[in-house]
Amino acid sequence: MTEQQAASFYDEIGGHETMRRIVARFYEGVAEDPVLRPMYPEEDLGPAEERFLLFLTQYWGGPTTYSEKRGHPRLRMRHAPFAVTPEARDHWLMHFRAALDSVGLPPEQEARFWEYVTHAAQFMINTAS
Repeated sequence: MTEQQAASFYDEIGGHETMRRIVARFYEGVAEDPVLRPMYPEEDLGPAEERFLLFLTQYWGGPTTYSEKRGHPRLRMRHAPFAVTPEARDHWLMHFRAALDSVGLPPEQEARFWEYVTHAAQFMINTAS
């Protein structure tokens, strides 16, 4: 297999179905979370879940539907209206940890995914408390 034909991380972990399961499990936690749920103004978390699925899919080498629909991710700008505190980060990571654990990725892939989300969660903090 040439470098151009190498599978993306998205493909390696099971593509759309695995990513969908991770994101769905994550939002199950968010829906009941007293810190995070208020950050989602929509009554239905479905649109946020879909955006997150598209973002992670694109980030990890899947289809670029996120950019086609929404443009550049601009994560900090898109999250600026919300007070993302260290507590919110911790809650976010707690739900993402549960979501990642729920799909049982091989250790190397799990570690790579977790490293990214922990870095991203720290980067999103925009309010001290």
